[in-house]
Amino acid sequence: MPFTTANAAPGCCCAARATHQPAIPPPVSGRFDLVDHFGRRVNERSFGSKHLLVFFGFSHCAVVCPRELSKLGEALAMLGPLADQVQALYVSVDPIRDTPGVLRTYLAQYRRFGDGFLGLTGTQEQAQEARKSFRVFAARQDEPDAPDGYVLSHTALCYFMAPGGTYQTHFADSLDAATVSTRMRRFLERPFHDFA
Repeated sequence: MPFTTANAAPGCCCAARATHQPAIPPPVSGRFDLVDHFGRRVNERSFGSKHLLVFFGFSHCAVVCPRELSKLGEALAMLGPLADQVQALYVSVDPIRDTPGVLRTYLAQYRRFGDGFLGLTGTQEQAQEARKSFRVFAARQDEPDAPDGYVLSHTALCYFMAPGGTYQTHFADSLDAATVSTRMRRFLERPFHDFA
């Protein structure tokens, strides 16, 4: 449970009062070391002054990923010129099948603004570390009718990170495109030094 004044342990009434409260750590660290769908090695600091819109999924996903990628693309399109300040990332939870080339072909159909989503993949160990840093769940489930006989259930949250990869907020998959766009806009219109 995160530290708050509400759940802090009661102190002695004669104890000296703390002059400040400890900082509450962000819910995710946002770190990753992966390869993009052009074969370039990237991490959370590779995108300069751009905010990151990060969604985890896999190219063989039949329902959740197509729906979310379409919705997030629509949300970004609603931002107009502000979308230039955002790099959308699609991080694979299935790196065995999702090679850079597979992701590049898959994501081409979701180009709703600018350069669209940038797919990220890597070794299984790298992918696992990325999931861990974002607290993303992913588990293989055998399904005879699916390609290669399996699918992956996974967290469907989308994360919005400040430049450099600092957590700002996240969006549940139940939110519509307009709501996601409005919430991103609030962060994008803040002065850049707020994220330093």
